[in-house]
Amino acid sequence: MRLYDYAASQNGYKVRLLLAHLGTPYQTEWVDIFAGEARTGAFLQKNPSGTVPVLEPSPGVFLPESNAILFYLAQGTAYWPNTALAQAQALRWMFFEQESHQPSIAALRHWTLTGKLSRYPALVEGKRRLGQTVLSVMQQQLATQPFFAGGRYSVADICLYAYTHLAHEGGFVLEGYPAVVDWLARVRAQPGHLAQVFAYPPSASGYLPSEREVG
Repeated sequence: MRLYDYAASQNGYKVRLLLAHLGTPYQTEWVDIFAGEARTGAFLQKNPSGTVPVLEPSPGVFLPESNAILFYLAQGTAYWPNTALAQAQALRWMFFEQESHQPSIAALRHWTLTGKLSRYPALVEGKRRLGQTVLSVMQQQLATQPFFAGGRYSVADICLYAYTHLAHEGGFVLEGYPAVVDWLARVRAQPGHLAQVFAYPPSASGYLPSEREVG
């Protein structure tokens, strides 16, 4: 199994976190997205969208999109719920993460850390409000249960944890969402938790990726 990844990508981190929980051996091929390596002909054959991560579970078979990879890897494990309703709830939160969480919390973190906030002044406030709404929705859910799908730690938590635990780097004050803060601690306490996060390189400030590459 091979993972095409970028060290500073939190979308890649999601996959690495699940693989760490599972203790699954794999090889990594690093793709420097800020050097344009995700836009080469060879990489676009693996993922026409030109984004990381991409999983190669067997030679010549490529699966892009971080949450799709989580779904694939979690099948038959404790990290995928075992009832239809809990599975649907997991998917619900994974869709929520892509639809609302990444365009707000992830985007503002990327812009902040790479000095790009001043490039998009008309968009910042809207993304800030959306991010606050996202955290409020998460707070409401976590006020009544410890995890997002069926009360058990799952890929739904993994996908939401990746950007939430770094939301402060985008200017969000997590202390205003105590249930979210407590949930972050529960995730960190899971066996095999992967704590290491890599910084963006200096070259990131000069590169203008699509919004889907902000991981």
